[in-house]
Amino acid sequence: MHSLKFDWNPVTGIDIVGNFKLHFYSVMWIIAFVLGWYIMKRIFTKEKVSLDYLDSLFIYSVLSTMIGARLGHVLFYQSELISDDFFSIFLPFSFKDGFKFTGFQGLASHGATIGIIIGMYLYRKKYKYKSLMWILDRFVVCTALGAAFVRFGNFINSEIIGKKSEDFALGVRFIQDYYHKSQITQLTGIKDVQKAYNAVTDNPQFVELLEKVPYRHPAQIYEAFCYVIVFIILWYFYTKTTKKEQSGFLFGLFLVLLWSIRLAIEFFKEPQGEEYINWLSLNTGQWLSIPFILIGLYFMFGFKPKSAIK
Repeated sequence: MHSLKFDWNPVTGIDIVGNFKLHFYSVMWIIAFVLGWYIMKRIFTKEKVSLDYLDSLFIYSVLSTMIGARLGHVLFYQSELISDDFFSIFLPFSFKDGFKFTGFQGLASHGATIGIIIGMYLYRKKYKYKSLMWILDRFVVCTALGAAFVRFGNFINSEIIGKKSEDFALGVRFIQDYYHKSQITQLTGIKDVQKAYNAVTDNPQFVELLEKVPYRHPAQIYEAFCYVIVFIILWYFYTKTTKKEQSGFLFGLFLVLLWSIRLAIEFFKEPQGEEYINWLSLNTGQWLSIPFILIGLYFMFGFKPKSAIK
């Protein structure tokens, strides 16, 4: 088997003006939401639902996803922010040790899922053209594809990295994760951060710095690829079978597939933030995934809707 190993040291965004930078990670989120809107438009058109409801659904989905993801990260992985830097939870700034623009550093998929469910519940209370389960069964189809783009954004950012894979055929050296910005400029003597990173991979003078960076599993790519497969499976069941008529089935299938993948991929990941749970060799992300899997099985095989809106 041929070894597939490479160094990952990308430009992570485009400088717009001053210190403002358009990050490719943010672009991946935008693509995820736009694709979601397009897929839901196709579903609405196919099932003869008025497109007048679509823009409101888009707004609810964006807000519920982002708020849920942010609060989920704080509660599950970085609860110290509540006392140390409370306003940074809701604003893209850090107020600890001076005022600084940081962006939202920390979004959790478990929180995003909870946020989406709550958001769709609130949306359904206002717009009653279909049942809540009808909306969720179709919304999760585009959510699976959106999750793949978000994970690819994590790969671009060299975050949520995998464990060391020195003896494995596939490995990536995440240069920008190993050396912090201030450290890399000091070690290379190059003031421009991106040029300093580039020098490590391109300049033989800094080969010793490069050799210190370990090869790791590209866990983000593993996960993104699996989420594309989840999307294909969901799209198949929606378009080629009658399962879309079984209320809750697609929603349940989504939960089972996505969170089973997450549970498995966590074995290849480094711990994220402050890992509060480490029982029976399972970490926080894995234990949080198990309830979603069980809930998914219930909706696939045990859920019986009391009534359906025709």
